Amino acid sequence: MFQTLTQNLTKIFDKIKGRGALTEDQIDSAMRDIRVALLEADVALPVVREFIAKVKERAKGQEVIKSVSPAQMVIKIINDEMISLLSPTDSEAKLNLNSSPPVNILVVGLQGSGKTTASAKLALKLKKQNKNVLLVSLDTYRPAAQDQLAILAKDIGADSLEIIKDQQPLEITHRALKESKLSGYDVVIYDSAGRLHIDDAMIAEVASIKKIINPTETLLVIDSMIGQDSVTVASAFQEKLSISGIILSRIDGDSRGGAALSVRYVTGKPIKFLSTGEKPSDFEEFDAKRIASRILDMGDILSFVEKAASVIDQKEASIAAARFKKGKFDLDDYIAQIKMIKKLGGMSSMLSMIPGISKLTNKMGDVGVGDKILVHQEAIVLSMTKKERKNPSLLNASRRKRVALGSGTTVPQVNVLLKQFIQISTMMKKASKMDQKSLMRSGIGKLFS
Repeated sequence: MFQTLTQNLTKIFDKIKGRGALTEDQIDSAMRDIRVALLEADVALPVVREFIAKVKERAKGQEVIKSVSPAQMVIKIINDEMISLLSPTDSEAKLNLNSSPPVNILVVGLQGSGKTTASAKLALKLKKQNKNVLLVSLDTYRPAAQDQLAILAKDIGADSLEIIKDQQPLEITHRALKESKLSGYDVVIYDSAGRLHIDDAMIAEVASIKKIINPTETLLVIDSMIGQDSVTVASAFQEKLSISGIILSRIDGDSRGGAALSVRYVTGKPIKFLSTGEKPSDFEEFDAKRIASRILDMGDILSFVEKAASVIDQKEASIAAARFKKGKFDLDDYIAQIKMIKKLGGMSSMLSMIPGISKLTNKMGDVGVGDKILVHQEAIVLSMTKKERKNPSLLNASRRKRVALGSGTTVPQVNVLLKQFIQISTMMKKASKMDQKSLMRSGIGKLFS
């Protein structure tokens, strides 16, 4: 998400950084470029107008004129205004669970926006906070929608309301209210039915459900890939249902990111969560400072560290570190590193959080290709015997052909993996022979000499 906007803004910033003092004309020119970059990223026109007006007013003020580095000050102003544009108030930021249990949460949105998946992801997040969660599907219109939620609930270890054939949404709602109280659930998440477009029947039904359950949160799920249409959808739901927050789905598939900047401004309601991938754990709380940092190519190391801490098994990491220290590194260790990268969301997810990465993306090519290579390499290693993984030198020509056939790859791909493994293994052995002082003194570059 945001790659297109980030790359365009980085070019603009590089242009103004190359100058000493900034004239009014140069500031006006930069603002025109930023305006175009925001519009190309599908940011709604009213949002662009207000944002540019605020930045321009501050950029021509005394804080820039008297600054030691005018260009850096302009970038700081843009960062501040972007955070201001996206930031919720303190009371809006967190999910409101302040009610006597069971707390009811209503999830709404158009059909295909990702409501059902988002409901399950939210349930998993609450389960990790030791909440006893019940998932309720009210979608009796889309084929197998109720079954889909039941399967997702089972996958994450949550409960779902039993499906009774031909029961209608309002009947299901009343039954869920009764059963959730009797069973002592902490939170009940109601996954409402959507339509391909906003219509009176859908709104009336959801309004009736909302009146019955009196939810502490009415969360609108918006597919970030619909671009400018997100503003129309968000405005309509806010006007007719008075939503309390927004979940942006499929943000990993949108390179522009304009929806995130638009819906907060248009609805006045906070973006509470980002649905970032296909796995149930690919769900994060929205943080305006971190998102602004990603957009302006300043990275998001904090999110990266938090994500790593949540997915890496500390015991396994300690064992691996001890092995590396002894210079031991086989193909089982290699595959463990691949699995860790996949747990972190793949190469593209990791790289998006590194400062300055947008300048390198063109040189690096398609990062998604790198993620596919990881999948192929995992398949190759898993097609080897235990002895071969422990001792790759056993892999002669005939064995390599067998491994390629077993993994659905080619012999050249097997050869590339083994070459990479040998390079990394050699580096590990060199590192293990150097004490910490000599490693620091000679520099990491010596490992590759």
